[in-house]
Amino acid sequence: MKSNLISKSETSTLLKIVSERWGVEFPKMKNVKVHQILDGAQIITGDGLKILKVDDDYLPFLSEIEMLKKFPTVTVDMGAVKFMCKGANLMRPGIKKFTEFEKEKIVCIVEESQHKFLAVGKAQVSSTELETMEKGEVIKNMHYISDRFWETGKTIYD
Repeated sequence: MKSNLISKSETSTLLKIVSERWGVEFPKMKNVKVHQILDGAQIITGDGLKILKVDDDYLPFLSEIEMLKKFPTVTVDMGAVKFMCKGANLMRPGIKKFTEFEKEKIVCIVEESQHKFLAVGKAQVSSTELETMEKGEVIKNMHYISDRFWETGKTIYD
């Protein structure tokens, strides 16, 4: 795995893009590193920051609980857990409750008993559409506990 520090201008551009997409404000940062995992995937780390970039999507890394709490959530029943941890997309029947979110936005998936974060994905419908749905795909699973990014991320320390 190749890792390199990025310049101040690259850092500020990156933080600006992520801030706009996530609606989360980031402080100025130094020493931001990009770890190239696969052709289309990188883990970006900085002071209190861990971002997974897959192609053009920026996702909060699942180990960053404080960051994950800033996103909308969907709580799934225990029956959905093993499927989520194998990378399945989230279907309507597995959902117990949810907060408000828009289509195409990042949503965190939480399990109902321990309220642990299982996965991060992109909403395929808005929460208002979800209310009336009985079946169908709700969230595209993009990063989940035990995926290859998760395993690689455990080996990265700043």
